[in-house]
Amino acid sequence: MSTSLSPAAAKRVFYLLSTTRWLPVGFVVGIFALVALERGLSIEQITLFMTAQGLMVLLLELPTSGFADVLGRKPVLLAAGVVNIVAGIAYLFAQSFWQFALAAGLMGVYRALDSGPLEAWYVDTVHERDPGSDVHGAMSIQGVLVGVGMGGGALVSGALVAWHPFKDSSALLLPIQVFVALCVVHLVATMALLRETPRSEGRLRARLGSSVRDTPGAVRDGLSLLRSNRVLRNLVLVEVFWVTGMMAYETLMPLRLAELLGSEARAGVWMGPAAAGGWALFSFGSWLGGRLADRLGLVRAAILGRVINGLGVVAMGLALGPAALLIAYLFTYTMHGAASPAYMGLMHREASSKNRATVLSMSSLVMQAGGAIAGPMLGLLAARTSISTAMIVAGVVSTLGFACFLPARRRERSSTERVANAEVTPTQT
Repeated sequence: MSTSLSPAAAKRVFYLLSTTRWLPVGFVVGIFALVALERGLSIEQITLFMTAQGLMVLLLELPTSGFADVLGRKPVLLAAGVVNIVAGIAYLFAQSFWQFALAAGLMGVYRALDSGPLEAWYVDTVHERDPGSDVHGAMSIQGVLVGVGMGGGALVSGALVAWHPFKDSSALLLPIQVFVALCVVHLVATMALLRETPRSEGRLRARLGSSVRDTPGAVRDGLSLLRSNRVLRNLVLVEVFWVTGMMAYETLMPLRLAELLGSEARAGVWMGPAAAGGWALFSFGSWLGGRLADRLGLVRAAILGRVINGLGVVAMGLALGPAALLIAYLFTYTMHGAASPAYMGLMHREASSKNRATVLSMSSLVMQAGGAIAGPMLGLLAARTSISTAMIVAGVVSTLGFACFLPARRRERSSTERVANAEVTPTQT
């Protein structure tokens, strides 16, 4: 007998857990990089230690997603929550390059575990009652909630840095402490609220053993789908270009702001309201992206969002002062949100219940791998030239990702023509 929630109840849980998952992240937007800079690491070292996160995702993304497809989403999400808490504590106490690399590696383990299971759980729960239904509307609302949570967290984080109640420690540490506490809240909420039908019968140990044996098969099926499905292969490749731009507005942005303001602490104060505004506009962009997808179709909406987001990154690189940088940053985050719903809708079209988490994790894996390569290269470019130059290059590369949507566009056009021909044919006979 099914123990899963109704679609309406699943949607409420999906929205709530999306909020509790991303609210803590808002408190540390740009903070990890600023703490590392404050503790003596160079820009090259900062972009390099962050590759540990991408490397761990490369190693674990597909195995953990296959595990989620076989064993279930909830056990993997609970394990992810525990690792996230440990990673936050590791960042709190890191002092050297290798300690920061360890913290980033733990965060990579968390990202590998967390990537896909919540969305896959929601989509499968809905499709259990309404097979094949589009979910981009729910993904759009999720984007709004993520933006609100991230923005609210970032705003409070900036206020905490400005307040600096504990004068014997860095002003940048309190947001990390709050991050850890809120991650505990998310873990408890996941444990209490998320319900799903067990994916295999028997006791936990037997199910665990069965899942371990079946996981390689799920991974092989996902990779086989990637090889045979040109549209999916190109959609996953979008992440390489997207993450290159993201490195500019997530990693290089706080470093550039500190450069312009002359202080890591001042940059931390500015980053709070800036990130809050960015994620508020991300929410608006997500809502706008959902409407554009309804009006233009998923593919054209995704292309438009991808191009304009990349151009926003170029504008960030061209900004000569902190105010101009923040304006470009806010615009870029708006289009970051606008590009997401259509892209996720296209990804879900190519997946099924058996491989949905694996398909989503392949996308995340490529993103993390791209970040692991692009991050150090942009850091090296910034050190040899300037942070602004690295941002411009990142934006140009990001914009070129629109070409990866063209196979999906050709398929969509071909499908439309077939439907039109099928409607015309009976009237001609």
